[in-house]
Amino acid sequence: MKRTGLRKDICNFIAPSFVFCEPSFYSFSWKFRYNQQIPIGKVQQSNSFAFGFDSLIGLLQKNRKKKKKMECLDMNVLPESCVAVILSLTSPADACKSSLVSSTFQSASESDSVWERFLPSDYGEIVSKASDNLEFSSKKELYLLLCNPVLVADGKMSFKLERSTGRISYILSARELSITWSNDPMYWVWKSIPESRFAEVAELKTVSWLEIHGKIRSKTLTPNTRYGAYLLLKITDRAFGLDLIPSEISLEVGNGAKFTNTAYLRSQDSKKQRMEDLFYGNRKQMLKSRVIEGEDRVLSEREDGWMEIELGEFFNGEGDKAVKMSLMEVKGHQLKGGLIVEGIELRPKS
Repeated sequence: MKRTGLRKDICNFIAPSFVFCEPSFYSFSWKFRYNQQIPIGKVQQSNSFAFGFDSLIGLLQKNRKKKKKMECLDMNVLPESCVAVILSLTSPADACKSSLVSSTFQSASESDSVWERFLPSDYGEIVSKASDNLEFSSKKELYLLLCNPVLVADGKMSFKLERSTGRISYILSARELSITWSNDPMYWVWKSIPESRFAEVAELKTVSWLEIHGKIRSKTLTPNTRYGAYLLLKITDRAFGLDLIPSEISLEVGNGAKFTNTAYLRSQDSKKQRMEDLFYGNRKQMLKSRVIEGEDRVLSEREDGWMEIELGEFFNGEGDKAVKMSLMEVKGHQLKGGLIVEGIELRPKS
């Protein structure tokens, strides 16, 4: 077997399922995955890992000569640098689990070379733009810090990593959105409330034209990941006119197809809802005919006390495109108020 073939074998069995082999706790089983290739071009750029891969190649050659299946390999014989390369090609969750295998794995799972692979490529810029000073002594500490929401961009955006995968989430604050007439105190008021992660939220006083737009570049998100966009809001006790007609929601990536749907900004007061249906039922049906057909999505409650409504979803590929999201209710012409907007969240879907 040629050396290049062995390197291919190494790449093919990376991304392991961790299985302890009896009777030794420190034995480690790596399963071949011929249906998935992981290139090692980036690994080969680092001279510090060359010895580790050469050692592993030697072990593979030895096993092949003995005509044994590589079903179980004592990973304690591998140098720490080689183990670090292997772990960097798995996931944060797997790297943490591997620390239980042996002292070599524990040391490798703490190394900066592993955790730098799990950080976003622009993590330096994120740290420099953080509103609060982030203190850390290792890349793993930084990763764990970024798994909690971090305010960036002068406090107008919130950044967070998904702990188990390292996938990126962003929340654009209301100040980062385009809200029609939001600078006119007759229609909107900017205020601070303790429930918000941002310094200000936008509260609708009264308006007949409701239009909210958000935009983000796709390169700031995790590539090859499906995302959902969610408007974060609250409905006050004094709310009126918000659910007389469904709002039109949309999401568009680059110059591609535009996703459209409908959603109701419904009050949570069921008694009030029944009264409105009784008195305005006929008018609601008439107004609804003016908007596009859709699913009539409704609000859902979040763990942080806010409500959210999904504006749409998209698959984020490798390129850099503008992701545009919106909610509009401009066809009913009735006055409406009592809406508090915190922002729009973009997060990976399960």
